[in-house]
Amino acid sequence: MDRLDAMRVLLAVVDAGSLSAGSRALGSPLPSVSRKVAELERYLGTNLLVRTSRNIQLTDAGRDYVEAARRIIADLEETERRASGEYQTPRGELSITMPIEFGVRHVIPIALAFIDEYPEVTLNLITSDRLVHMVDEHVDVAIRLGHLPDSALFAVKAGEFRLIACASPAYLDRRGAPTSPRELSGHDGIMFGPLPMFWGYRIDGEDVMCTPRPRVSVNSAAGNLAAVLSGVGVARLFDYQVSEHLQSGALVRILPDADGEPRPVHIVYPRQGLLPLKVRAFIDWASPRLRASCTGLDCG
Repeated sequence: MDRLDAMRVLLAVVDAGSLSAGSRALGSPLPSVSRKVAELERYLGTNLLVRTSRNIQLTDAGRDYVEAARRIIADLEETERRASGEYQTPRGELSITMPIEFGVRHVIPIALAFIDEYPEVTLNLITSDRLVHMVDEHVDVAIRLGHLPDSALFAVKAGEFRLIACASPAYLDRRGAPTSPRELSGHDGIMFGPLPMFWGYRIDGEDVMCTPRPRVSVNSAAGNLAAVLSGVGVARLFDYQVSEHLQSGALVRILPDADGEPRPVHIVYPRQGLLPLKVRAFIDWASPRLRASCTGLDCG
């Protein structure tokens, strides 16, 4: 039995939540995955997993073993990086996760320019609005939007973005532009998410809910943008989602003086032992470019 391989299989099963999901994540047949876990349990002389028809649970021994296995594999991977020279020159695969829309607009162009500069680095770009667990999923760098919770991760601030209200010129010609958030109640609104939904503003030091009449409800940023471009009502979107439409005149920013505080953009990375040079090089390369990209948002 290859114990390292068995450890990797076990971790994949635990992270995926079931034997079948682990087999899909590994691209390996379910009987093979099940056999390797069983062989590891026989070798250790204890049960690591409690199997049910839907999922798996770790035994006490299983929790201890999984924690140790993660450390062993992380140490081995770091040793391999050292041996391959990854700490002497930027090389190897760099895995980056990012929110889908922000990533496509701002991060991916920067990352592609980075590998032009560092030809020995390859990219694994993960666009997902799910919060990826960086250590468990072997991700080197994450781009995170908004304020960060306390964690063991390191972060470099690399820009800001805002939530802004806007509408199409056709809608404003037809209905007029609100001059204060309180006037929104006389306007049709595009609501992003389930109803009821409220738009919060801070007026004279007081938090006030000022919401237009719900005309359309959408469940995606793309739907929100399509609806406001059509002229059906006013909407709130992040500035990076609408910057090009504001620049072209397809949308008009409304109530700019009532916008909330800017929210940060961070480059986040775990720190276990020496920081691989590919990660340090990317942070140094991407930070000023991402900051310039965010600063360059023209929101009217």
